[in-house]
Amino acid sequence: MKIISKYLTVLIAMWMMLIQPVWALTAVPPTDDGFLYTGRVDHSEPEKPLISWPGTSIKANITGDKLIIVMDDKNGKNYFNVILNGQDRYPAVLELKKGLHEYDLSYLLFDNEQAVNQLEIFKRTEGHEGGTRFLGLKLADDAKLSAKPQPLKRKIAYFGDSITSGMGNEGADTGSDHNEAEKNHYLSYASITARNLDAEHHSISLSGIGFMVSWFDFIMPQYYDQVSGIGNNDTQWDFSNWQPDVVVVNLGQNDSWLIDNEKRLKPEPTGREIIDAYKNLFNQFKQHYPNAKFISALGSMDATKPARAHWPEYIKTAVNELNQTDKKHKIEFVTFDFNGFHGHPRVAQHVRNAEKLTAKIKQIMNW
Repeated sequence: MKIISKYLTVLIAMWMMLIQPVWALTAVPPTDDGFLYTGRVDHSEPEKPLISWPGTSIKANITGDKLIIVMDDKNGKNYFNVILNGQDRYPAVLELKKGLHEYDLSYLLFDNEQAVNQLEIFKRTEGHEGGTRFLGLKLADDAKLSAKPQPLKRKIAYFGDSITSGMGNEGADTGSDHNEAEKNHYLSYASITARNLDAEHHSISLSGIGFMVSWFDFIMPQYYDQVSGIGNNDTQWDFSNWQPDVVVVNLGQNDSWLIDNEKRLKPEPTGREIIDAYKNLFNQFKQHYPNAKFISALGSMDATKPARAHWPEYIKTAVNELNQTDKKHKIEFVTFDFNGFHGHPRVAQHVRNAEKLTAKIKQIMNW
């Protein structure tokens, strides 16, 4: 009887396997022409492009009722928004695991009868969290990528620190700034401004970085020209690949704190040395972007509070001197006011800063 029972169990298991539906999947490699990549993506290995900068995105128009995203993350610290059909108020949020994994998001397509759905995969975190290899999608059997989404015509480049990256912007007002899950570049002033203006944007930003001194051993002049945002490395971005209409530089918060409070630079730089360092960086940007309009920004942390008025004055002086010697590339100056909140700006502050920056760009670009 035991032998008969054993065979019956095997037969039942085989029968159950036969009646279960078999889901055949279509693999879509990262090289498919239907993908629209935005941001500095390292395509040196086309079958596994590297994503590192905040705000980097991948868009595609997909068919079928299956959606599996394949990622290989170096550190297991990155977060991505996954947005379907532009419905970004409540995006799906991917917390990546270390190594190669598949993330089944087919539930996003549940009860969605559209023949084609637009997908966006958007990096919330930054270079400090490490790089992610995008290995493509798995869709339903016979599904595919349809026509590539159209790139936006307007372009904005940002160079900044943690404020631009969006560090801590989704944290509690009384909480920590350092939780990776609460760092969301999509809700930074930079990304919000770009969406306000229907513009594509690149964010070359890193928490802790300055133009003279950083919380680590490299500064923006050594960092801004990389194709990879993972630390200080030897990769080189080809600036001719992407020329912005507007360049926004928001640096100085870390310099102000590390020079005034931490005394990190010895001997302590004079005001003239600070002004000249800022001018030197701007002149480098102008060489790379000869046809762009430039905006110098500062804030909205304590570098712009009234007690530290010397820092906005340094930046304004640098901008005025640059404008006096170069009439072609007039630089506008914007401050994001310190509102008394002693931490990284939260989303509400980013929204206000984006409103101010949006108005300025509309003014100078007639957008």
